[in-house]
Amino acid sequence: MSQQATPVRRARLGRTLGPQGTAVSGVVLLLPGGDEVSSRRPSPLLAAASVRTLGRRLARAGRDEGLATHVVHYRYRGWNGTEAHLARDAEWAADEAVRRYGDVPVCLVGTDMGGRAALRAGGHEAVNSILAIAPWLPDEDVAAPPEPVKQLAGRQVLIVHGTNDERSDPELSFRLASRAKKTNRAVCRFEVHSDGHGLRHYREEVAALAEDFVRGVLFGQSFSRPVEDALAAPPPLGLRMPLAVGFGKSLRRR
Repeated sequence: MSQQATPVRRARLGRTLGPQGTAVSGVVLLLPGGDEVSSRRPSPLLAAASVRTLGRRLARAGRDEGLATHVVHYRYRGWNGTEAHLARDAEWAADEAVRRYGDVPVCLVGTDMGGRAALRAGGHEAVNSILAIAPWLPDEDVAAPPEPVKQLAGRQVLIVHGTNDERSDPELSFRLASRAKKTNRAVCRFEVHSDGHGLRHYREEVAALAEDFVRGVLFGQSFSRPVEDALAAPPPLGLRMPLAVGFGKSLRRR
């Protein structure tokens, strides 16, 4: 009796979130969280839930400019060491965005382990920007090389992290941002004081910050003053910028 071949797992893009015009001029790829090690296939519904609300907001905000927003569905739930499956799937997704939409800028938006994937895959030629929200990063080990940052050259990078995050150490994202800032001035980082990994207490402020950044990097809109200040400030000031309570309420309604 012949054995059936094991199906090849493939990453895929979810349907576009929210309203979309006919002409696409920018793409957001949403990268959900994951596990450090797991060969299981992620649950599409659970994985997408962590980024879908933010994705719908971004889709609405960028509708008139021609934004397409997709959740990336990974092949595996885990990063899995040197396989870096989530980062490879993010790179595939950027390739797929180019295939579908042509030469348009891509912003990688990742949370948790998806934030690590966004930072690692940021060197893709179509990617012009990275937004990492509470990125999970490995502990620094003298026996292992640190997370790379050279691929972030020429990209605009924003990291957001809660100071009380007990799952992903905010100090690790600060150190990565510090190394990246040495060769790339367009790196900034916001701290959400007293908030945890899910950034639930300041969910609205984080979403407003993400919207402000995405519209700026993909469509040339002016950044809000706090983002401008964070990008311009020397380290450590621009890498420990506090996210103010009520951020977004005073921004000009676009």
